Amino acid sequence: MSDLLPRPATPLRRAGAIVLATALALTLPAPLASAAAPAARPTSYVDPLIGSTNGGNTYPGATRPYGMVAWSPTSTTGDQTSTGAANGYEYNATRIRGLSLTHVNGAGCNPGAAGDVPIMPFVGDVTSSPSADTKDAVYASDFSHANERAVPGRYTLGLDSGASADLSVSRRAGVADFTFPSDKAASLLFRASNSLNGSEDAHIDIDRAHRKVSGWVLTGAFCGRRANGGVNNRKSYYRLYFSASFDRAFSSYGTWKDATVSPGSTSGGGGEGYATGADRAGRGSGGWVGFDTASDNDVHMRLGISYVSLAGAETNLREEIAPRASVDDVAAQARRDWDRELASVRIGGGTTQQRTAFTTALYHSLMQPNIISDTDGRYPGMDGTPHRLARGQGAQYSNFSGWDQYRAQIQLLALLKPKVAGDFAQSLYNFAQQNDGVWDRWVHINGATHVMTGDPSAATLATFYAMGVRNFDYEGAFDSLARQATEPRADGLSDAGCPGQCVGQRPNLAQYLSSHYAAQDTCHCWGGAAETLEDSVADAALGAWAKLLGRDEQAASFSERGTWWRNVFNPDTGYVQARNLDGSWVTPFDPAGDLGFAQGTSATYTWMVPQDVQGLAQAMGGRATAATRLDGFFHKADGSWSVKGGDALRYDPTNEPGIHAPWLYNALGQPWKTQATVREIVDSVYGTGPSGLPGNDDLGTMSAWYVFSALGLYPKAPGSADLLLGAPLFPHAVVDRPGRADLVIDAPAADATHAYVAGVRLDGRAHAQSWTDADLLRRGGTLAYRLTDTPDTHWATDPAGLPR
Repeated sequence: MSDLLPRPATPLRRAGAIVLATALALTLPAPLASAAAPAARPTSYVDPLIGSTNGGNTYPGATRPYGMVAWSPTSTTGDQTSTGAANGYEYNATRIRGLSLTHVNGAGCNPGAAGDVPIMPFVGDVTSSPSADTKDAVYASDFSHANERAVPGRYTLGLDSGASADLSVSRRAGVADFTFPSDKAASLLFRASNSLNGSEDAHIDIDRAHRKVSGWVLTGAFCGRRANGGVNNRKSYYRLYFSASFDRAFSSYGTWKDATVSPGSTSGGGGEGYATGADRAGRGSGGWVGFDTASDNDVHMRLGISYVSLAGAETNLREEIAPRASVDDVAAQARRDWDRELASVRIGGGTTQQRTAFTTALYHSLMQPNIISDTDGRYPGMDGTPHRLARGQGAQYSNFSGWDQYRAQIQLLALLKPKVAGDFAQSLYNFAQQNDGVWDRWVHINGATHVMTGDPSAATLATFYAMGVRNFDYEGAFDSLARQATEPRADGLSDAGCPGQCVGQRPNLAQYLSSHYAAQDTCHCWGGAAETLEDSVADAALGAWAKLLGRDEQAASFSERGTWWRNVFNPDTGYVQARNLDGSWVTPFDPAGDLGFAQGTSATYTWMVPQDVQGLAQAMGGRATAATRLDGFFHKADGSWSVKGGDALRYDPTNEPGIHAPWLYNALGQPWKTQATVREIVDSVYGTGPSGLPGNDDLGTMSAWYVFSALGLYPKAPGSADLLLGAPLFPHAVVDRPGRADLVIDAPAADATHAYVAGVRLDGRAHAQSWTDADLLRRGGTLAYRLTDTPDTHWATDPAGLPR
């Protein structure tokens, strides 16, 4: 079709660096092309500002797919220990204190993680310590969104101070042009210690002779400021090294520590600690370099980073960015890189707004996992020592928001980027081997943070294998995960970090294996009912994986454990409910309450049995009864929709435990209700603009939900390659399967009114089921939909053909 986003051409190899003398242009993004005349490149439809407010916690800065560098603003609301957002950038906070080198997309803790080494273009003389400027009154600047432009791989910002920044990046390095007023003092501040969560220590060196600034920060503490046990995570686990070089000499320089400023000093350091508020304010270290801009007000900087060493940072820069490359050069390659990545799904038709929402969701989905290995293959291990990639592994990846990602983002990664998925699986296995066999449920860089609940690593790797990912040690990984699920450990009896960051990855496993549920009064977990549901999902996935590996005995054992969710389903209330060790139900019980659950209520968690929907329906009294109850989960008593959150008894699109629930109607024999519900959420909860996400993107999870839903597909359950079918949003889509035949989705009538499926043909043959099995992903094929504007209550309703 003429309006199908094309696959970008393969870029030519660069023969040499070309210096482009370009002035920084601070303009609004070019208008998006109309639906009638679509842009030729997928990146034209990406708006990195989507999700940058309304709790989405995305960041707009420059990054590459799976990049180590994510160069983006750190905003301030008048407190240098807080940014107004979990990820360092809040759209409505129009004042910044620097441009930080690292970020994590959509992490929920506030502050979340990273935000390392903010670099601030400052107009004026440095006469006091920036760390002593606790209210960000002096060494920060306001800005207007009219002077901000964010596109994939490039970020440009003009400040009210008169300074501006134009940034672009490779995967491990970046380049920047900073401009300043020609008649005022001009400096760059390197806030070495000022990571989002603080730091244990930091160091900076200024090398006048070689026009270089280098240093490191020792930090970590993801989620370390939580009130409920956050002290457990107020610790360091990684050191980020940076090395920056400039195209001109320094006219001034100096360092600072806490309240002391030292003009002319070339070395310094000191951390901020991980405390909150006044206990951290005023602490920290950094340095600055000044420039004479009277005759030339543009300062060009090249920078590399590494989690291994300063030499690694300099090598990464040397290997990835040519010596005389301009911001334009690097940005052009970054755009080509993103165009290739986004061409994994090529869509045809739809409105400009729909294309923007979809392509940006795909962009956010493919920002992670993140590379933490250097170009020479070295990376920081979870044991605190450097390691090198084994033969066959392309990169060591990290930033695993397991509890979130295993529900949608992991499946999308496996579908579109199986090589990355395999390297990611191997990366997690490497970490587990370096961590005494423990697979941590939330990994940041090389840190085990213990955040959330359940065993998402088991669900994740089982899903990868089921979906055809093979480029990892799947036998060794399975054995390791099976041991974690069957052999109790001492830390499973610890309450350290609970709730939210319990150190036990299978807490009180001996009791769980004996009782067949996690007892609320002895589980040493966030919530016994939630832990039981999560472990049931993980065990069912391990059972499916074992079956594919031909391990029948383990398959039977884990599959049976996948039904243990029944032990926390109270037939008297009809809800999942926490139980005590003696078998009694925890009371008083309220389905709108969260006792026994993690970031959700019983009303939401009761539906979290994707591996056994037929069993859940049976427990509720049959499919018809379950479907009626599900109606009440998405609708108020008057029949109106309730899908935007805020009602503890109904659907919450802002958090993960219930995001699969709209797709459950397929298994209940009423697929037209899935079609209506998903379309309502797509249309009313997601959108364009900074508020376009319903809540934390959670490392691409919410964005992946949208990508799948807009394609009319959704993963049935972890550990499976089955896909549930809905109504596509676009008339045409092609899913590029590396090494396999494409998956083509045709729905010619798709538009705002045709949201219901009246029939499907798979490779030309009538398909009367609302799901497909693993064969579709193994061999590819074409799904052709016949859509209507009214519900078809007959298609895919035969009980014998419902999703298993």
